[in-house]
Order: sequence, then structure tokens, then C-alpha cells
Amino acid sequence: VQLQASGGGLVQPGGALRLSCVASGITVDRYPIGWFRQAPGKERDGVSCISSGGGKIVYGDSVKGRFTISRDIVRNTVYLQMNDLKPEDTAVYSCALIPQAGFFCSSMGFYESDYSHWGQGTQVTVSS
Repeated sequence: VQLQASGGGLVQPGGALRLSCVASGITVDRYPIGWFRQAPGKERDGVSCISSGGGKIVYGDSVKGRFTISRDIVRNTVYLQMNDLKPEDTAVYSCALIPQAGFFCSSMGFYESDYSHWGQGTQVTVSS
């Protein structure tokens, strides 16, 4: 099982980026997949999670209304569309999965210990 994140880059405040998390060895509709980010000197934070089957989606408070998570079963990819980006969104973004088929993302928060198979992150820099 492998997850690979890509799509990061440098963008001006107010701009947009779409990140991709390509999965191999699993199908993205069977397991919850989450996006996390880690800024320099800070702890890793949960950004968004899409449940197996896509029925339940969770967002961190700081990205609600600006970020959208989605999945493409044909491409076996989970996307994170990021709009209205702010300098505080600058971080390395990674994806990971909850290794329990048919499971749902938690509404109580993002618990790193629930996730595994962390992909290599992609850098997002928001700066003018």
C-alpha cells in the first residue's frame, strides 16, 4: 500500500491549488483517507478526511468553506481543492489512510494514531 501526494507549489494569497493523493495497493473508496499538514516548528494538524464510500466528510475548522476534499475512483485518487489560500496555510501537506475498510472519519477530530501509510508530503507555500 502506498499513498503519494503531489500538486503543491507557490501561490499568492487568495489563490488556489489542487492537491492529489494517488493510492496504490488499495482502492480509495474502501478506506477513509485524510489530509494533514505541518508547518515549520508546529505540530501536524488534520485538514480533511473523506470516509470509505465518501458518505461522511470532515474538515478542520481553519479550512471550512475554503477547502474541498473529493475522490476519483477511476483514478484511485483523493483530491484536496484549496481556495482562498492564506499565508497561514503554508505547510507540507500529506495524506494517509485509516486502515479499516468501511470505516468513517471521526467527527471528534483528527487522531494521527488512527492513520497509517503516510505518503511523502508536498510543499504548499502561500506568499506574495
